[in-house]
Amino acid sequence: MPTTATVPADTTVGGHHAHGWRIVAALAITSTVGYGILYYTYPVLLRPMAVTLDASTTAVTGALTVSVLAGAVMAIPVGRWLDHHGGRALMTIGSIAATALLVAWSQVQTIGQLYAVMIGIGITGAMVLYEPAFAVIIAWFTPDRRATALLAVTIVAGFASTIFMPLTGLLAAHLGWRGALLVLAVIHGLLTVPLHALTIRRPRTWAAPTPADPNPPGHAQRRAIVKAAMRDARFWILTATFIAQGAATSTMTVHLVGYLISRGHPATFAATATGLLGVLSVTGRLVLTAARRHLRVTTIVAAVFATQAAAILTMPLLADTRTGAVITVVGFGLGFGITSLATPALLADRYGTTAYASVAGRLAAPVTIAKATAPLAAAVLLHTTGGYMPLLVVAATCCALAAIGMTTRAKAPAPQPSTVQG
Repeated sequence: MPTTATVPADTTVGGHHAHGWRIVAALAITSTVGYGILYYTYPVLLRPMAVTLDASTTAVTGALTVSVLAGAVMAIPVGRWLDHHGGRALMTIGSIAATALLVAWSQVQTIGQLYAVMIGIGITGAMVLYEPAFAVIIAWFTPDRRATALLAVTIVAGFASTIFMPLTGLLAAHLGWRGALLVLAVIHGLLTVPLHALTIRRPRTWAAPTPADPNPPGHAQRRAIVKAAMRDARFWILTATFIAQGAATSTMTVHLVGYLISRGHPATFAATATGLLGVLSVTGRLVLTAARRHLRVTTIVAAVFATQAAAILTMPLLADTRTGAVITVVGFGLGFGITSLATPALLADRYGTTAYASVAGRLAAPVTIAKATAPLAAAVLLHTTGGYMPLLVVAATCCALAAIGMTTRAKAPAPQPSTVQG
């Protein structure tokens, strides 16, 4: 690995410059709008779309799975672009394209057209949601302020489902699902495009290419850091850890309503209890941010993952009553959004910020694939076994393995990446 240099952040970086916090405010809004419209509208519109397109709900659900997989495929090239060029152009173009795709979505006439549009939305989602937002923030802020900046974005975006699922339902009730999508497209375009285009910029310490030298000075260094990360056992331990926890979380999110109904609860209660996961994702992030002042991030996250495993295992014992069901959902929900904060903290601490987006993209791709496919695999298991117990055991085991993986240390020391901020 080549020798690296440490360049201290100037006063425009590390949160001292007001523009860094303007970027945080902008990304908090665009992430909320992006997740709320590009992702959380889909479950609300699923059944009316299936009726209109004369397709099964399974076929329509598959379009969302394909969309998530398309986003996973884009994670690596998007990360590479962010490290080399910054986020402004990428996120602006992604916002424009996503807005156009929302309009196209409102006009689909066949299930094939729906799949094509949703693949496009998955690709543009990779260009505008958490991964690029985090890369932009990490380029601006030093570690002492980075956690606060990331927390601000994820807390606000944690309410995306709370805001946009009821709004989508209201619009669909009055305008139909096609009219609802057209209104949401207008909201998306008016908010995300100007905020990305006018607010996002690179910190002054970012090394831009020149006509004489088309590659930024850190280009070779970034490649060296990525190669070092790919040879680092700890990276693959983290990847396996987040795959296991992500698979368990996505599986339980999809099947929790059905499980609670199977235990005798009304559908309205089951849906309300499951809806707590959005609020609890914010709670988990607050717990991580507060506790990391006294404990290692890995220790906190491992404890939360272990709590998830325990909550899932106790569901058969407690979920017959409403109080018991809520207790287990709360225990599980604490880990619902914690990885969105833990991942940038762990990667930036070990590999630095110079090639953060490239390294994060390589981790995000398999984790996203696991999140997309695990609920389908769980549905097959549920159909095969005829009961929820095997599914719960598998999900709890995944969370327990994730807790172990989070505290497992690689024998080799961390690579020595550049500590240039931005």
